[in-house]
Amino acid sequence: MVWSLLALTWLYFAWVPVSISSQAWLAWGLVLVLVVLKRFADRAALLRLLFLCLAALVTVRYMIWRATSTLGFDDPVSWLAAVLLFAAELYGVTVYGLGLFINVLPLRRPVLPLPADRRLWPTVDVFVPSYNEDPEILETTLIAALNMRYAPGKLKVYLLDDGGTEQKRSDPDPARAAAAQARLDTLRALCTRIGAHYLTRARNEHAKAGNINAALQHTRGDLVVIFDADHVPTADFLERTVGGFVADPKLFLVQTPHFFINPDPLEHNWKIFGRIPSENEMFYNVIQHGLDFWEASFFCGSAAVLRREALEEVGGVSGDSITEDAETALSLHARGWRSAYINYPMIAGLQPETYSGFITQRVRWAQGMLQILLLKNPLTQRGLHWWQRLAYFNSAFFWFFPFARVAFMLAPAAYLIFGLHIYNANLPQFFAYALPHVVAAVMASDYLFGRVRWAFVSELYELTQSVYALSGLVRVIRSPRSPSFLVTPKGEQRDEEFISELATPFYWLFVVAIASMGFGVWRWFADPGTRDTTLITMGWELFNLMLLSGVMGVLLERRQRRSAPRMPSDAEGVLISDDGSRAATRFDDLSGTGCRLKLAKPLSLVSSAPLKLEVFIPALKRLACLHMRLAWQRGNEIGAHFEPVDLDEKRQVVALAYGDSERWVAFRRHREAMERSIPAAAWFLIRHGAVGLIEHFAQLSRVSLHQLHGLIQRGRLLAWRALRQGWRAASAWVLDRAPTQS
Repeated sequence: MVWSLLALTWLYFAWVPVSISSQAWLAWGLVLVLVVLKRFADRAALLRLLFLCLAALVTVRYMIWRATSTLGFDDPVSWLAAVLLFAAELYGVTVYGLGLFINVLPLRRPVLPLPADRRLWPTVDVFVPSYNEDPEILETTLIAALNMRYAPGKLKVYLLDDGGTEQKRSDPDPARAAAAQARLDTLRALCTRIGAHYLTRARNEHAKAGNINAALQHTRGDLVVIFDADHVPTADFLERTVGGFVADPKLFLVQTPHFFINPDPLEHNWKIFGRIPSENEMFYNVIQHGLDFWEASFFCGSAAVLRREALEEVGGVSGDSITEDAETALSLHARGWRSAYINYPMIAGLQPETYSGFITQRVRWAQGMLQILLLKNPLTQRGLHWWQRLAYFNSAFFWFFPFARVAFMLAPAAYLIFGLHIYNANLPQFFAYALPHVVAAVMASDYLFGRVRWAFVSELYELTQSVYALSGLVRVIRSPRSPSFLVTPKGEQRDEEFISELATPFYWLFVVAIASMGFGVWRWFADPGTRDTTLITMGWELFNLMLLSGVMGVLLERRQRRSAPRMPSDAEGVLISDDGSRAATRFDDLSGTGCRLKLAKPLSLVSSAPLKLEVFIPALKRLACLHMRLAWQRGNEIGAHFEPVDLDEKRQVVALAYGDSERWVAFRRHREAMERSIPAAAWFLIRHGAVGLIEHFAQLSRVSLHQLHGLIQRGRLLAWRALRQGWRAASAWVLDRAPTQS
């Protein structure tokens, strides 16, 4: 009864019409309450719920006013543009509302320990699907999987190679067939050497899902663990995930976060890796907890444990969409199986290094989630609870953001350049309805995600994806089964800075935005009667320009020469030089191939000299002596490369670099501690966006000058060739007509 009365009161305040002045007092009064309440909302669930309900109230009042007062008919073209913009806003508010619902009471599960009796532990098969990854990357992942602590005899590790299938080895092109055969021989020998099992199949059908399903037919483990080829697990992965399957026989999935040790294109090209929360942290650190509360945390393709019995019940991993992971979870939730999310980073993964690779990955995600919405609509899926339907619908519907983001980018130009009436409101109405809604929505987003996603960063990431994801979504709408699975490129290196080949559409958007501001200045003086609308729209376009400036910085691809990303480390050890001298040392950074050390005392070392390092390895819980070779020395700082002499030492290097999950936990906490206020986050983006914009066009000018110089040089060469040919032709003509002597 109390909840019903509260809901009716909320609806009354959402719908009751008031004057503009009363609305302004109400809206800004609610915003003031939100400012105060935001400081205490985490102290109790009721305060959290009150905060989110009040934020939603401001938005709902805005949307009711927007639908009833701003969509007047002026002319067919203006009306169509206004309706499209309203549809984009309605989409945004729907996703915003669903986000508040999903994250109202996030569930944070404890880790369930394994039974003391190891005979009760289930058998585990680890699958590492591969297509074209480098053998060195695969070796590191496989060794790390073999390093995981578990009962002897109950763990098997399999490499699922889709690059050496019979289909590929029988390719009509002899070169491709030979490459596939060489890959099979190399990887089979690798697996034999390190103690893993090699599996391939006859044909490359249904991409990653087909690869996993083929392996299920040749394995027998109770549980299946899946790691992407570049997702290196920590030694405690099974200890923290398998216990839930023993406690709950209806548990089909334990998903853990994807933790990345290299920057994405925005972090790399802006040079801010480690200084801002990673883009994926919003999903893995907040949203998955919310989904878990609603029994809808889903499989993310890697870093997950699944029950074989559940997979066999639905015929294996689903393959109707190219996001086979979420689709499989949807099918199993509909059959009554349960999932769990453990938010503990226990893999070290790689993200796409280049903007083009990033777009390839995100377009695949967008297309796959839209396929799920069209082919297996969660809202009509039998077997799901209503809250699971909403949770899955939100996860899929979110990926319509390219339509809304492009509409928001082009809408100001529709008015400022073409004079279309797309938003019929004056300045008092804007300040009474629209601005409080924007402020409340930003505050709610900052409250829910501020530790892991700074204000306005989502808009920047969405804009970088929208132009290309939009065309991908249109293709799915036309033909839902048409998309094919594209492998995300990883490990790309580049020796020089260059502008992404995908930059052209953003140049056009930038030109349109600049032109719109120019037309806005003209409208301000030419049509004083519409200055309110002009001022509002120019402010909107200025925000678009801020985002576009940031995108320009992303499109300037920076150098990337290091093949293995290095992460901070505070481990300590003892360095031993080739002459036996010893010095205490502390790690500064560390990867699977090398490290940077700070010596406690000066030590004279010879260039490229062999070294030894005594260090305690937490993942193995023992002291190790590792062989290294000096790469450089600057005072008390040195850089060195690991040079393991045998397989056991290679296992130790992998365990040191990737086996300790506490390193990833500490790095996450360090980034979360960098939380910034909304104004500070906005200034951060403006400042870095401006720098990126200047550097982008400076690089563009250098490229243009270089191209111009090349054209001049080619012109000179062509002119010289033409002159020589002309001289020869003229000489031949003169000689042909010279008088001959008898």
